[in-house]
Amino acid sequence: MKIQVLIFMSVVLLSTNSYSQDPDFHIYLCFGQSNMEGQGAIEDQDKSVSNRFMVMQSLDCPEIGKKNVWRLAIPPLCQCHSGLSPADYFGKTMVANTPESVKIGVINVAIGGCDIRLFDKDIYQDYDSTYAEDWFTKKIKAYGGNPYKHMIALAKKAQKDGVIKGILLHQGETNTGDEQWPIYVKTIYNNILVDLSLNPDEVPLLAGETLQEGKEVCCASMNSIIATLPEVIPTSYIISSKGCMGTDNAHFDSEGYRELGRRYALKMLSLKGNKIGLKE
Repeated sequence: MKIQVLIFMSVVLLSTNSYSQDPDFHIYLCFGQSNMEGQGAIEDQDKSVSNRFMVMQSLDCPEIGKKNVWRLAIPPLCQCHSGLSPADYFGKTMVANTPESVKIGVINVAIGGCDIRLFDKDIYQDYDSTYAEDWFTKKIKAYGGNPYKHMIALAKKAQKDGVIKGILLHQGETNTGDEQWPIYVKTIYNNILVDLSLNPDEVPLLAGETLQEGKEVCCASMNSIIATLPEVIPTSYIISSKGCMGTDNAHFDSEGYRELGRRYALKMLSLKGNKIGLKE
């Protein structure tokens, strides 16, 4: 009997100590469509990154890194050839305004042109061909055909290393005018919380506005719908895009992404109780 007890205790110890979760490694999930992917030109200033800011590589990219492995968060942070995104300066700003003992990690899974319901695990297959073009279907195939499942798998792996502290969303252009959008987002947010065993009071959802500055912007009217998200998700907050300029009718320019990322970080820091004189 004693031998059996010892064997049982050894198995328990091995299973509970097979990884070491660091409570000072704060992880944020990022998802959405093209603006979260990042369409900004990556400049030299963007490549200077603290060793406390990491990204879990979401795809195998020979020039960047292997899938499922943490690396220094030098852009691009989403796909192999994506550009600067809000996640970049979110992480930079978080690092600059948290103690040196804290590391920041991001996971970015986004698909340009997607309907938000592509991230609904129950109906995603109805929205994996919103565009018939090859570029769209290839992006989804890169995520195993199921971007939500792919993101959750990455997140579960990341939870072995740190603690998920928040979720960043930038999406809406494809759903412009759809007043049910907040309900769709609520379903996805709730699924994330359940599938990752997260507490909404500890894991807020930050949703960015679409581009509203410039001539003939496509989707600024969506911001009035995005603004209603906190009515259905009390732990959600809206990030203004006012003053963030674009390169076309839908996408921000590099400085627009930098500023939007800072604003995501400023809100997250305030929600976490940080008293900040914002630094970069």
